Amino acid sequence: ADVVYLRSVLPSTTEDAFFHYLATLDASEVTVSAMPEGSVVFPRVPFLQVKGPLLVVQLLETTLLCLVSYASLVATNASRFRLLAGPDMKLMEIGLRRAQGPDGALSASKYSYIGGFDCTSNVLAGKLYGIPVRGTIAHSFIMSFTSLEEVQLRELPPLAGGKPADLLALAESWLQRDFQGLLDTYCVRRSGLPNFCAVALALHQLGYQAIGVRLDSGDLAQQSKEIRSVLRACGTHFQVPWFETIPIAVSNDISEQSLEEFRREGSEIDMIGIGTNLVTCPLQPSLGCVYKLVEVNGSPCLKLTEEEEKMTIPGTKTIYRLYDAVGHPFMDLMALEEEPSPSAGQELVVRVLERLDEATKVVPTTVKPLLRTYFREGQVCELLPSLPEVRSYVQMSLSLLNPGHRHLHEPQPYPVRPPLCQAPLAHAQE
Repeated sequence: ADVVYLRSVLPSTTEDAFFHYLATLDASEVTVSAMPEGSVVFPRVPFLQVKGPLLVVQLLETTLLCLVSYASLVATNASRFRLLAGPDMKLMEIGLRRAQGPDGALSASKYSYIGGFDCTSNVLAGKLYGIPVRGTIAHSFIMSFTSLEEVQLRELPPLAGGKPADLLALAESWLQRDFQGLLDTYCVRRSGLPNFCAVALALHQLGYQAIGVRLDSGDLAQQSKEIRSVLRACGTHFQVPWFETIPIAVSNDISEQSLEEFRREGSEIDMIGIGTNLVTCPLQPSLGCVYKLVEVNGSPCLKLTEEEEKMTIPGTKTIYRLYDAVGHPFMDLMALEEEPSPSAGQELVVRVLERLDEATKVVPTTVKPLLRTYFREGQVCELLPSLPEVRSYVQMSLSLLNPGHRHLHEPQPYPVRPPLCQAPLAHAQE
């Protein structure tokens, strides 16, 4: 069917032999090597390597770039939010309504989780990928009630068993005891917070514990501190210790700047829901992944262009990550496949191509090859890890980085050295 369709859109002068050839293509001759999923990748370092018949690997170009680029972009964006929020803050992906269609939303949920988010509001993503799901009450649900008489199911049995109690009456009784879900449908302090405390205390009477509250407007950091103060006072006054630690979640167009403000001002926030600025990646809407020919029939290929950054580095390469004595990676080394592997403790002399008169000596404490073969001759060589395993690997990879390289603003440049050669001094390039 694919060949029939191509016949209909290509010029009528296209030779039949071309279509017959397309029908014989076999991907079993392709070999795919890649960095492990969740690896930290630096500019100009090839993280995917494809070998095979020229036409086959050319046909894979667009598919691979489509699959890799957005995934890497969203995972990177999520990792930036995780670094800003810190390891203890719960992060919830809530971008379904802002994503580029349902497919984009599912991808965003999956790769946000890989990048370090804890859960998603996308229930389908939870079903398909096993990502923990979390949600909240809609404003429209609260607004749909005009009086307490509309509450039909009022009774709730105690958690320990026994005669059902009128939960609504219990909550109303707590509202009369003079103490100061989603709190801001109408007003946080005058309606949302008192009503939440009343319902939470009524639930406590029956043996249940409230899950938490969410703020969705206003000065979120300041409100969180005011709410925590009330919850503490309420817990102390009525001798309900867990009240002081009721989780406070926030949302409302949260950005990297928002997280920086929370940290600067201080807050009592326990969970942050991030949607638009996570799934649409406004700071960098696309990732410049490229797929370039570097060798054909055993001969290295070099693309020359007016723009230096678009020049390719010829030859089939092996990638090594060099680590210092503290365990931080300090350099990625790209060697030609036929070159001997560098070793831990070996002194390496490298040069930058633009400054051949300047040499740098480095001695790695640890050397790790980064590319693994995942597919060869039609067979899977190495099984892919599970989603939680990839997520853990991301955080481990980020934690190993030198703090200077991990800065989100003006990070210390990470050196990448292209191919070594057999000369006494290895040619290299920043």
